[in-house]
Amino acid sequence: MRPSRLIPLIIATALFMENMDSTVIATSLPAIARDIGTDPVALKLALTSYLVSLAVFIPVSGWMADRFGARTVFRTAIGVFMLGSLACAVSGSLGAFVAARFFQGMGGAMMTPVGRLVLLRSVPRNEVVQALATLTIPALMGPLIGPPLGGFITTYFHWRWIFLINIPIGIAGIVLSTIYVPNVREPDIPDLDWRGFLLSGGGLAFLMLGVATGGRHLLPLWASALSALIGATALLSYLLHASRNRHPLLRLSLLRIRTFRASILGGLFFRIGIGAIPFLLPLLFQLGFGLDPFQSGSLTFAAAVGALFSKTIAKRTLERFGFRRVLTVTALAGSAFLAANGLFTSSTPHWLIITVLIAGGCFRSLLFTSLNALAYADMTNRDMSHATALASATQQLSLSIGVALGGFALDAATAFRGASEISAQDFAPAFGFVAAIAALSFFVFVRLPPDAGAEMSGHRLKSRQADRDEQTSP
Repeated sequence: MRPSRLIPLIIATALFMENMDSTVIATSLPAIARDIGTDPVALKLALTSYLVSLAVFIPVSGWMADRFGARTVFRTAIGVFMLGSLACAVSGSLGAFVAARFFQGMGGAMMTPVGRLVLLRSVPRNEVVQALATLTIPALMGPLIGPPLGGFITTYFHWRWIFLINIPIGIAGIVLSTIYVPNVREPDIPDLDWRGFLLSGGGLAFLMLGVATGGRHLLPLWASALSALIGATALLSYLLHASRNRHPLLRLSLLRIRTFRASILGGLFFRIGIGAIPFLLPLLFQLGFGLDPFQSGSLTFAAAVGALFSKTIAKRTLERFGFRRVLTVTALAGSAFLAANGLFTSSTPHWLIITVLIAGGCFRSLLFTSLNALAYADMTNRDMSHATALASATQQLSLSIGVALGGFALDAATAFRGASEISAQDFAPAFGFVAAIAALSFFVFVRLPPDAGAEMSGHRLKSRQADRDEQTSP
């Protein structure tokens, strides 16, 4: 097999490791909480700290790849992720576990966007959709294998072993990338915008710390409010800084490109809703229905089955219907299936739960594949690294907001009943709340022109070719 054919599979090694790690942890949250002596809802901090770390360090990933070479940064990122995994495995308190997850996120922040950057610079523009789908298929094996594997390890062994799975996978990724991944870089790279990095990264970290703790976990209420205020102030300061800097860390001017703006803004709303699923669903099955981690994981993996199927039809679907129609339909359908998760009860047949999760996963995955391609439809090669950094940071930020809002909605529903412990009935309003946020993406996508991203999707191009053929036929 040619090296160019192997690159998506090698990059997918990192995606597989990262995605499997996240789904394994989600399945094991109640067991981890019991072992380190904390409230299961408090472990949303472990999920948000990782995602916030991604959002903080992803913006510098493009600059580092351009300056030091994609292969160098990619291999280093895998090594950092492996060290973070070891730190998670030996953590004995909520604070230590959250800190280890943040360090692990520093590695994850470089793996995915740098790998995607290599791919985008290695394939023709009209093959990007298929290449992204090929890249994502092995990566989806992580969510497919992760929940049942994590549940099995947690139920029959110990949750700490789930982090050690990353070690052999990471070693394989380092070896293969050393052999096959080109060390591509850009010439004449300006100096790093350190002030922009501190303002954007610090702002995101403080804002999400304040939102995620909410005065209940790790920090008192006044400290949470102060943290959120500091974060918001820093982010506003970054907006002013970016408008005056010739080479800002995050090039917000790229949002003037219509297709990129729709991908970012619509994706923000939809991912906020979807981001709550890995947090809420395992808690519903284990705390609400009394299932053990293995039984819970054997249900939640179904969403990955639907996502895996949609990758095989993504290119043909976009060619036939185009970006706007696919995004509007999948936004509404995905939001509806998200809300349907809140209608599950302990007596709902497992086959019905699996069916709903498969269908929801299919629509969500098709939307994400379309979004990832649309973001680069009108982007020049020179701006690819900046677009990747901004898109990836926004994705992780929206997912972390989703976890925080999901936990907030769950706490609010419990408090509204006047109870101190979560029950199954608290999940319906929580799922409904995040689904309503996800559905807001429809109003962004519906404003796209019918031929948006035509060169990349092939939708309008095919129709024009058919018209030409009809006109020239005898």
